[in-house]
Amino acid sequence: MLHYKKYQLVEPGAPWVVFVHGAGGSSSIWFLQIKEFIRHFNVLLVDLRGHGRSKSIAAGKDLRNYNFEDITLDILEVLDSLKIEKAHFVGVSLGTILIRNISELAPQRVSSMVMSGAIIRLNVRAKVLVALGNMFKRVVPYMWLYSFFAWIIMPRERHRKSRLLFVNEAKKVAQKEFMRWFRLTYELTPMLKFFEEKDTGIPTLYLMGDEDHMFLPAVEHIITRHTNSFLQVIGDSGHVCNVDQPEEFNVRAIRFLEEISGRGAVVSFPLKRSSVSLAAC
Repeated sequence: MLHYKKYQLVEPGAPWVVFVHGAGGSSSIWFLQIKEFIRHFNVLLVDLRGHGRSKSIAAGKDLRNYNFEDITLDILEVLDSLKIEKAHFVGVSLGTILIRNISELAPQRVSSMVMSGAIIRLNVRAKVLVALGNMFKRVVPYMWLYSFFAWIIMPRERHRKSRLLFVNEAKKVAQKEFMRWFRLTYELTPMLKFFEEKDTGIPTLYLMGDEDHMFLPAVEHIITRHTNSFLQVIGDSGHVCNVDQPEEFNVRAIRFLEEISGRGAVVSFPLKRSSVSLAAC
């Protein structure tokens, strides 16, 4: 089973929030969120297979070749072991794809979704990067590839902290594991197309940096098509806005989750699509 860490409140019935990191990262990417979130929720952090402290998982699983469904089921296995029937999910980058997949495989387990640096569609630049990566992955050191991708996605000086955090975490991922994860890129286009076409209706807040040039335009489009989907753009922030602007991220995400849970005061939550209170959703 995946390595996980949980923070459980004394208060009975407090809702759970599950944090899902992106490819090459680990649960440590959420270190700027934990202190604030555990004041309001039970918190569960997972390390995806091959990442962080999930270097080995239960026998009987195919550790050589796996797909997005296998990785998604890993997360649900942790929830089952802890008897968490339903939770809010917070993800960043590729972690948002896994959360979206959970909403397909087990929609009854998802109270709401907070998608940070959400990957909704691959634009031309992203498709070129993926193609180049697949072309050179066996001849170029994988850390060169990862560092190059990190710089393309997070190019500005103020993204440096996020960029270095992801690169340093990626160094802990074995090269064979990196190759297995990179093979998943072949699944991305059809999966994202399906996700874009199908509306789950689950309350979803997209928290995006205003400088997330590769992925923000697609999110701006999808919220006009999906019900109960909302966008807030965080200024002076790139792809990993929970690190670039953690205070803004925490305030906005917690307020959304508390309103969805019915735990916070009913307030008007300014959103991209409308100014309707989330309590009405």
